[in-house]
Amino acid sequence: MDSGVEQYRLFSRIRDKTAEIPQGRSRKEKEHEPGNYQDMGKETLHLVDFKGDILKPCPGTRNHICCGYQILHVAANCPLDCSYCILQSYFNEPNLRVFANLEERLGEVFSSIDSDPDRIFRIGTGEFTDSLALDPLIGWTDILAPLFFKRRNAILELKTKTDNILRLIALPERGQIVVSWSLNSPTIVGREEHRAPSLRKRLEAAARCQKEGFIVGFHFDPLIPHRNWQDDYLRTLDLLDRFIDPHRIIWISMGSFRFMPQLKSIIQQRHPGTRVLDGEFVPGVDGKMRYFKPIRMELYRFMREHLEKWGNDLGLYLCMESDEIWRKTMGWTPGDSAGLAWFLDKRVKEFFG
Repeated sequence: MDSGVEQYRLFSRIRDKTAEIPQGRSRKEKEHEPGNYQDMGKETLHLVDFKGDILKPCPGTRNHICCGYQILHVAANCPLDCSYCILQSYFNEPNLRVFANLEERLGEVFSSIDSDPDRIFRIGTGEFTDSLALDPLIGWTDILAPLFFKRRNAILELKTKTDNILRLIALPERGQIVVSWSLNSPTIVGREEHRAPSLRKRLEAAARCQKEGFIVGFHFDPLIPHRNWQDDYLRTLDLLDRFIDPHRIIWISMGSFRFMPQLKSIIQQRHPGTRVLDGEFVPGVDGKMRYFKPIRMELYRFMREHLEKWGNDLGLYLCMESDEIWRKTMGWTPGDSAGLAWFLDKRVKEFFG
């Protein structure tokens, strides 16, 4: 842990739950040794006195349409170990880095929200970590959700691959919270999403949240073509139909696997049995490696067609794609990032008033 974190409330909460676990103090920040990414420190919790921006816009991708999402920066790195995860190269700091001074800095966040009451703030904690993977230990939902319950111009999206919902459903209120799950095909989940619960467990958790009165969302990102991928993704949609009420879904996003070139060698080193690099990739205008355009369009058209057969008002949208891809696969386009933000803000007003 960083020096000085003992002063923060979150430290006391975590200390009480981990009293029997060995603890130590970090004197100097450890970085990855050049070329060695094997030890990501996924078994080590590092409490950080975070000094950076706690609320920041999603970095987006130039020349692509972005949704205007705001990131509430509560931690860095994830206890799950998906082979394709960009966090493997995004941070050069190992360990599960939890920001111990979160509560003390939330005043900055809500000052921004309250000073602009006519704006809709779509805020999430799932960009740099899983929103619920550490919730049984950290209690992020206990800290954050009550503060969002009080606001009408902000929603908190908790994005996860887990089924850790018990703290959430124990809360007394349901407003201003979207619980969303990252989904994939059964093959990709079983072969590439290491340490993550099965699709069935995720969707059972989503169904429980719906029954408890929460609004849910889903994210098919990254879509990854693989042998018999069409049939395999239809198996996921069959599970959706089995467990989920489509009328209580605020949005479903779709995106395809893309990555900065330096991630390739890290994936090969950490996950030698992976198949996520088998596709036909080309450099995009944003510098990322992306599937060849016809492959991406086939993925999106297929998923849109079958999702729309299941529900006709799912809030479908593409993540980090161009206006051209929108037009050719979705049948419409928001035109630009402002247009997509307007579309999603409208969904928030429809579901939360």
